[in-house]
Amino acid sequence: MEETNYEVPEEDQGNDDLYEHFRFVADKGQQPLRIDKYLMNKVENATRNKIQKSAKDGNIFVNDVAVKSNYKVKPNDIITVLFEHPPYEYLLKPEDIPINIVYEDDDVLVVNKEAGMVVHPGHGNYSGTLINALTFHFDNLPNNSSNRPGLVHRIDKDTSGLLVVAKTEIAMTKLSRQFFKKTTEREYVAIAWGNMEEDEGTIEGNIGRHPKNRLQNTVFEGDDADEKGKPAVTHYKVLERLTYVTLVSCRLETGRTHQIRVHMKYIGHTLFNDERYGGERILKGTTFSKYKQFVENCFKALPRQALHARTLGFKHPVSGEMLRFEAPIPDDMQACLEKWRTYSRHVIE
Repeated sequence: MEETNYEVPEEDQGNDDLYEHFRFVADKGQQPLRIDKYLMNKVENATRNKIQKSAKDGNIFVNDVAVKSNYKVKPNDIITVLFEHPPYEYLLKPEDIPINIVYEDDDVLVVNKEAGMVVHPGHGNYSGTLINALTFHFDNLPNNSSNRPGLVHRIDKDTSGLLVVAKTEIAMTKLSRQFFKKTTEREYVAIAWGNMEEDEGTIEGNIGRHPKNRLQNTVFEGDDADEKGKPAVTHYKVLERLTYVTLVSCRLETGRTHQIRVHMKYIGHTLFNDERYGGERILKGTTFSKYKQFVENCFKALPRQALHARTLGFKHPVSGEMLRFEAPIPDDMQACLEKWRTYSRHVIE
């Protein structure tokens, strides 16, 4: 279930046309559900009022027929949302934003993305993204299947670290194939709540959209696993134990949205200060007011989820050489770690 790939034909951009913004195909096992509720679970940042207004304006279609907001979605329904304007994310404006380039040649670009930068334009983030910056600094980047120039993979807005960008069509094709076949090497470092029992392990669990919170993903088990989630595998290894948090290395075998954040929460070790998944609260530790103040200071030092894409390895799309890159843990995460190291030494003493 993806947003539709889209191009605005140069010769046909009149206001009389409707442009497709979303397209979903209901699952085979879809239970009857009002379409406004269905779309609330599918479209990020959408409110029920906005969806109902869209239906009232005749912008929501099921199997090419406009429907009202009380229409009940059925198995295999093809649902589209159309508007008179093109999707904002495709009205891409180049912006002169600095990029931290780790490596560049004629075919690829490796970027160390800072926390806070969105990778590609989307709902609520139509400027200031990495793609806006890339299209300013580089001409003729190839489009991927979602019409996003140069993009082969992505990391979350508040996750820092390494990304590879394709500069040619051949590079796009070959790099995309490597990610699809899971032959790339990706390692993240994270600070997780709690003292992890095992020194290393593997987390397996199908990941899909949370049924009650459309901003989250979750792990599905049992009969729902294959229907509602996609297979996901994360390998972890403890790097440092710091009393009530653990510094951990995570290697991705798959690349699902929020995979590490979801998997770590699934095993009871939500990422430190991960607001979307509940890590911005004190999940481990004491009830002393001094401890609460200490954790608040850690949150201030690292005002985002404690996750960094540290290493990236892939075969060069032209030469075939295996390339590996490493981005050191950024200052905000280091500052948080130093606070926990000082605290841990004090507790041990």
